[in-house]
Amino acid sequence: MRSTTRVWRRAARIAGAAVLLASVSLASAQQPAPGRKAPPVTESQVQARAILMRMADYLAGAKAFSFNMRAGYDAVQKSGQKIEFSEARKITLSRPDRLRIEGEDSDGDKSLTVFTGKEIVLVNTTDNAYAVAPQPAGLDNTIVHYVRDLGMRLPLAMLLVSQLPAELKARVRSIDYVEKTSLYGAPAHHLAARTDSVDFQIWVADGDKPLPQRVVITYKKDKAQPQFRALLSDWNLAPAVSDATYSVKPPEGAVKISFVHQLPGKPAARKPSAEKGTGK
Repeated sequence: MRSTTRVWRRAARIAGAAVLLASVSLASAQQPAPGRKAPPVTESQVQARAILMRMADYLAGAKAFSFNMRAGYDAVQKSGQKIEFSEARKITLSRPDRLRIEGEDSDGDKSLTVFTGKEIVLVNTTDNAYAVAPQPAGLDNTIVHYVRDLGMRLPLAMLLVSQLPAELKARVRSIDYVEKTSLYGAPAHHLAARTDSVDFQIWVADGDKPLPQRVVITYKKDKAQPQFRALLSDWNLAPAVSDATYSVKPPEGAVKISFVHQLPGKPAARKPSAEKGTGK
């Protein structure tokens, strides 16, 4: 059953790697596509934009933070049936160049990814294997390199980059205010938006800490319209971190493997460039 689960899951992982980075740019009110006339902006849309920009500025300006994520995503089968898989992540970020992600998938696979400031280290504790690659300068460039060039998944990666305010302005075509709710902890604003490739919803906490509580993404260009859903909790804007937080030693006897771009016959990874933003 374990091998069958891996086959079911594979397509969603491969498809999701780049898309989750590109699509979770979060909002500007009614920005038209090139050549289109902008529709009138309503008060609701102005309110939604203000909330999202405040959240983006808040996250982008934070020097460090940590949070937990519990997520689920659809793996669409050839028959059209949707199979949901889940994952849990503990994310700890310190700018300018360090990140730690502790992960566990619903099939029991456990992993640890660390951006040490000099290297990218991925350890799969279930398979007792690890991979190492040089780390580009800066966290934003490293996140793009990790997803785009190394072909790795990093759900909701856009929330981790300092360019979030600029990135969201470039991508979202419309946004509106849905309601205010307290179902996910603190009172939050429920917003709904559209980009060229996805529809998404986001719940942003009310008050002086406008942190995202929940995200739902619908991949509308896929005929089956699969979704990604995540609950974000336990936010800490002053996590207790040290050099040990961002260091990692592979387990004894672990096998060293390669990232995809390091394999013979694969094209060389592109050099990340800050001028190109965080990828599309």
